[in-house]
Amino acid sequence: MAKKNTPYMDGQSRTDVRDGMRIDWDVPITMDDGIVLRCDVYRPIKNGKYGVIMTYGPYGKLLHFEDAYHDQYERMIEDFPEIAAGTSEKYQNWEVVDPERWVPDDYVCIRVDGRGTGRSPGVIDIWSLREAQDLAICIDWAGVQSWSNGKVGLNGISYYAENQWQAAALQPKHLAAICPWEGAADFYRDMAHHGGIMCNGFVKDWSEAQVYSVQHGKGSNGPRSRMNAEWVAGPVTMTEEELGANRNNFYEDCLARKLDTDEYWQSRMPDWNKVKVPMLSTANWGGQGLHPRGNFEGFVQSKSKDKWLEVHGIEHWTHFYTDYGMDLQKRFFGYFLKGEKNGWNKQPTVQLQVRHPGEVFVERHENEWPLNRTEWTKFYIDPADMSLSATPQKRKGEVTYGGFSDGVTFMPPPLEEDMEITGPIASKLFVSSSTSDADMFLIVRVFGPDMKEVTFQGALDPHTPIAQGWLRASHRKLDAKKTLPYRPYHTHDEEQPLTPGKAYELDIEVWPTCIVVPKGYRVALSVRGRDYVYPGDSNVQLGEYANWTGCAIFRHDDPRDRPAHIFGGDVTLHTGPKEQAYVMLPIIPAKKPARKATSKK
Repeated sequence: MAKKNTPYMDGQSRTDVRDGMRIDWDVPITMDDGIVLRCDVYRPIKNGKYGVIMTYGPYGKLLHFEDAYHDQYERMIEDFPEIAAGTSEKYQNWEVVDPERWVPDDYVCIRVDGRGTGRSPGVIDIWSLREAQDLAICIDWAGVQSWSNGKVGLNGISYYAENQWQAAALQPKHLAAICPWEGAADFYRDMAHHGGIMCNGFVKDWSEAQVYSVQHGKGSNGPRSRMNAEWVAGPVTMTEEELGANRNNFYEDCLARKLDTDEYWQSRMPDWNKVKVPMLSTANWGGQGLHPRGNFEGFVQSKSKDKWLEVHGIEHWTHFYTDYGMDLQKRFFGYFLKGEKNGWNKQPTVQLQVRHPGEVFVERHENEWPLNRTEWTKFYIDPADMSLSATPQKRKGEVTYGGFSDGVTFMPPPLEEDMEITGPIASKLFVSSSTSDADMFLIVRVFGPDMKEVTFQGALDPHTPIAQGWLRASHRKLDAKKTLPYRPYHTHDEEQPLTPGKAYELDIEVWPTCIVVPKGYRVALSVRGRDYVYPGDSNVQLGEYANWTGCAIFRHDDPRDRPAHIFGGDVTLHTGPKEQAYVMLPIIPAKKPARKATSKK
């Protein structure tokens, strides 16, 4: 019989004073259903009332960054030694703040092990409403503690960002500010079903490797913490049967729910009308598959009066810890949690690290997103010569490719002058299939004068293309109220099978991007039947982050979701006077000289 709600014995918590902090380990927080979650509280030694930085998540509050992701940690510190300055690094934890860099500035840092993970008992139900409710309770608990000034901020990467939208929509009394750093918001569209296509590579591999590996009850079969010598996922040790009974199968849950009509997805979607807390939303241009879309949508759709957007590049865990990222976070939270007059009220609404080939980023400030001065420019595909141009089609044309193939690429002549592409992208295609459905994989690509493809170090993959978009043809139905000319929005509330051989109009969302394409380079559009594959040699070895080929863990190749007899047939793209097929790019005219330029190192 599974022990689903294993209680902790009285006296489980303890306090240490070390490294300039008072650390309360395994502090209990009781939920409204009786479950007791455990948190670690890092706070100043001197008594007082301080602003609180909180995270709630499943990765194990006692698991050190280096023990979880050794190669990523070593590379980060080597490339940016500033991250290790002024800290012993003893308490560095994956995707959350380092308390040694915050507590000296008069903050309390709290890490809560989510329900069913690490030191907290219960049943794991990833990104559920129950988890959001837990986080809201934790926020209001922290707001009334003797060391709290009553203002709680949420700050963290990925999982620790994604549940911020959910908690903010519940409007806990003591939530004063949020900084979702590269976090999805719509778990159906941003993560599990891109354009209706199951992203099995993420939902299966990630949940098993990163969540279930530190499930509460692994105990002595799991890792021991270098922070305090306790079992990361203890103190109890359960059998595999007991562990299995204490978690929902995230992969099977996602696979079984192909439409966005299920309460499973609806309960996980934040109500943007209720997200009103001050926010700093930070996205990653190279986070295709998970990390950018939610930050753009959250910034635009939320009702927060005080909100800012920042977008950067390189690995998604790095800038969170660099001086650049720390400056943003500390000015933001200093202003809203501590009332500091630090100039944050003059911070530009949008701060972009504009990409240039060669991993060069140039900082620029804007007033809105998308940019008002955007020149939305349609580039039409021509199957006759596989070109991409600003000239609409005058004659009918078509090209056919295999449903599981690398598809076709449309390419224009070299640019005659530099061209900046910054913003969301939309494509309209007219498609027929020899079967009842087809999956569309769209890749916006850039090639140099030598025809070598320009890629960037993405949030995860070392060779990420300029932009990607997806759509399952049977999910082509649009939401008329939410669709914008530059951002199609699909309902995903019904499947509309294709009649073989009949052409259908598809509007496809391609996630936002940014690049200044130099003169002599080419911008291309690939329409594929499977995930993008970088044509070169990745030649990067980063442990579990090795041997990726362009889309990282975000693969769409599950035969249960994409059976060959339906999705492996021939797909035909049609063009003509009445079938104007195009990709619409957000072209940005020159504004003013750049502020400053930085490279990766």
